[in-house]
Amino acid sequence: MAHEHETETIASLLEIMHEHDLDRIKVKAGDAIYELIRREAGAQIVAAPMGAAPAAHATAAATAASAEGAAPSGPPPNAKRVTAPLTGVFYRSPSPDAEAFVNVGDRVEAGSVLCILEAMKLFNEIQSDFSGTVLRIIPENGELVSQGEDLLWIAP
Repeated sequence: MAHEHETETIASLLEIMHEHDLDRIKVKAGDAIYELIRREAGAQIVAAPMGAAPAAHATAAATAASAEGAAPSGPPPNAKRVTAPLTGVFYRSPSPDAEAFVNVGDRVEAGSVLCILEAMKLFNEIQSDFSGTVLRIIPENGELVSQGEDLLWIAP
């Protein structure tokens, strides 16, 4: 349950940052410290609960308003975008020592598992809605992604 609260807190802080056009925000909530720093492509999130293992580092997607200048780095016109159906941690493989589900250049079919998003200790397999070739895998393995953020680009 703590993970759900943390995700909501981060989403709220991102919303406040974008609403007030802030470049940086740092908040202490209980024993956790959240520091978000805006970069060109989004915001850096550092969640550091006291006494916890190493802090989690992740990049959240920029909203359309802050990504106006990012159009040239968008997907090619014919590419299909696979977006995150929920906020969670992106994993390319079912376990740390396993092969990645897909790599750039791989051919995938509709229904193929592309990655896993972990939210609230639940591992959700993300499947492709279409067939094609993987052009790009956007998040790094272990990165926190926001709902609606691009995960992969697939060309028909």
